[in-house]
Amino acid sequence: MGQWDGKSKGTLLGYKIFVFFIKKLGVRAAYGLLVFVAFYYFLFYPKSFRSVFYYLRHRHSYSWWHALWGVYRSYFVFGQTIIDKVAISSGLRNRFTYEFDGIENLKEALSAQRGGILISAHVGNFEIAEKFFADIDVDFKINLVTADQERTSIKKYIERISEKSSVKFIHLKEDMSHVFEINEALSNNELICFTGDRYVGGAKTLEADLLGETAWFPAGPFHIASRLAVPVIFVYVMKEPNLHYHLYARKAEDVKRRDPQSYLSAYTRSVEKILRRYPLQWFNFFDFWKKEDET
Repeated sequence: MGQWDGKSKGTLLGYKIFVFFIKKLGVRAAYGLLVFVAFYYFLFYPKSFRSVFYYLRHRHSYSWWHALWGVYRSYFVFGQTIIDKVAISSGLRNRFTYEFDGIENLKEALSAQRGGILISAHVGNFEIAEKFFADIDVDFKINLVTADQERTSIKKYIERISEKSSVKFIHLKEDMSHVFEINEALSNNELICFTGDRYVGGAKTLEADLLGETAWFPAGPFHIASRLAVPVIFVYVMKEPNLHYHLYARKAEDVKRRDPQSYLSAYTRSVEKILRRYPLQWFNFFDFWKKEDET
């Protein structure tokens, strides 16, 4: 996988404009702004453009023109997921509908009283999962493992306008003390959530095929999943038409204890199934397969 630089795009002013539209005119009105915003990114972010174009053209076998149009549509859908996240977090949860697919896997994991590991990806809109989980008749807590410890003006602003979140963050540390936090959470029958598709500089990696091409993934989530005797579930929250979301929860299958490669293989198979169904909701806008020159 092409190494992610840890930086996301966007400006504080841009977020404030979208929030104004969401609150005063509604979610769909905010979507209207994306026609222009997506076109701006389409024109002026060539590295991102090449990466998404490669993904659609070579990993999904789109025609040249279909891939070109797909890049714009991918930016547009990504913008929609950001708007949805802000809307749902700021109290507009009832404007959306949702369905659960495989929620029994989460309930079964929690009933074992050993906690569980969730592994997601930068597809769809997993950040809103907490708001949907709240409507399930199961009491559990999510701990999100992240390398991001920045306190940007955008993050502070979003936190200020959002309802209080029950998600706890476990930050990766060089002294490995995060491992103790993970073990403590699991002992309390809590869920640990990783994203398995990005790594930052210096991190250990594992290699596997994704959509027919070799890529590199962070080793940490799969090493931890293979060593702890707890359920491992792959979870995605995918956007569908008409303000509707579909949550998928799938058990890790055909895996072996203390074999992180088997967990990674199960993960890539699972991600591939999601991407075949939702090809435009792949939101890794960088050179994931290190193939930037192939267009």
